[in-house]
Amino acid sequence: MNNKNEIAILANGLYKSYDTGPQKVDVIKGIDLQIIKSEVATIMGPSGVGKSTLLHLLGLLDNPDKGEIFIGGQNIAALDEKKKAKIRNQTIGFVFQFHHLLPEFSALENVLIPTMMYNGKKSAEEYALHILDLVGLSHRLHHKPRELSGGEQQRVAVARAIVNKPHIVLADEPTGNLDKRNGEALYNLLLKLNKELDLTLLIVTHNEQMTAAANHIIELDDGKIVAQKMPS
Repeated sequence: MNNKNEIAILANGLYKSYDTGPQKVDVIKGIDLQIIKSEVATIMGPSGVGKSTLLHLLGLLDNPDKGEIFIGGQNIAALDEKKKAKIRNQTIGFVFQFHHLLPEFSALENVLIPTMMYNGKKSAEEYALHILDLVGLSHRLHHKPRELSGGEQQRVAVARAIVNKPHIVLADEPTGNLDKRNGEALYNLLLKLNKELDLTLLIVTHNEQMTAAANHIIELDDGKIVAQKMPS
């Protein structure tokens, strides 16, 4: 484990609410949090307590109403949307419950999509091939999503999340649509990538296996952190 002073994500006083017709719903209610570089952290809690909202805030997919977020020591609030988009593209990878692959493109083409904005084509394709081999799909490069199993589709989504060599991967219930065997395989893959690529993992999950493997467990309830098991 890296030096505990190397903070990948720092959040101070986060609040987020949404207008739902006649009333405002407070979802995140004053969260302070730090995620250490290279650790495996999980966010736990019942449905509707703000887990996905917190992940979206930390991943810069949404903006807090109040509070600060630092990614690798950089204050995100000070950045314009263009610079935030670049950080999302190059520093943070995302894996969701639904793989969100584009059906008309092959596995390789889907993985290459995040590279199109900033990377050179040749080097990006070489690394995409390497990543697809790392996730065990070198034999399925040119298959389209409909030709892949659910587990294979989610592995393509993982490869797409890491193709730009991010420091951080955020995953929101990544095994929610997989059976037990494929879910276990995906979690083992994420843990392997954490070690081999020195990735920081922050995962929203109800999966006990993943929680047991994490060294930082965050429990949410009613928009607040109610318990934490910190890295030893």
